Amino acid sequence: MPFQLTEIVRGEGALEDVRAYFHENRPRLYTGRRFEALAGGGDRPGTRDVITADDIVAVQMLSVSVPAEVSIDLLDGRLGRAMSDLLPQIPAGVELGDAEARKLVEDGGPADRAWHLLKSRTGVGYVTAGKLMARKRPHLVPVYDDVVSCLFGEPDHVWLRLHDRLAADDGELRNELTHLRGRAGLPAGVGLIRVLDVVLWMSHHELHRSGRDCAGFGTVPLISV
Repeated sequence: MPFQLTEIVRGEGALEDVRAYFHENRPRLYTGRRFEALAGGGDRPGTRDVITADDIVAVQMLSVSVPAEVSIDLLDGRLGRAMSDLLPQIPAGVELGDAEARKLVEDGGPADRAWHLLKSRTGVGYVTAGKLMARKRPHLVPVYDDVVSCLFGEPDHVWLRLHDRLAADDGELRNELTHLRGRAGLPAGVGLIRVLDVVLWMSHHELHRSGRDCAGFGTVPLISV
């Protein structure tokens, strides 16, 4: 049976899952709780348009790593310079679901080009590239891995689909996520799309199995682009 994102965010377990994920004093700690905040955040003034060593460490909080040679290229090579040309074209204050966000994440937009540039490097797949982008623009680019992809049914154009869903129904889903973030006591630096990612990931990561035979596959469909 398909579930709607708004229903899941309103569900009984969503608040507890978000609190458990970001809490600093529970028996089980999730390293991803520090992804946004580490060293002041990837979108902090002064370094928001540069890939730093802090950003490379931060993605490790989400259980991925940037290959050593790619890290060198990002920190002291042509890849880093290319990213620093693209990142200023992606305003840090735009949130997915805002009217101006679509042109940034659509095919050929600056966020899409930056993601493809990262993904093209040996050893950097769609997950790691996306997490680097989410570190630099946490309100625009969602953290996205195979667990959440499974729930969505492995669709294409995920950023656009999620943008359309956040913009739909007069922003109902965004309002629910804002409310959930507040109830969980999280700072505004934790983007709404990150709150949604945590809700979905926490609901499925323990049951997730690779492949389309996973019981959660496609149970949270996104609207069409």
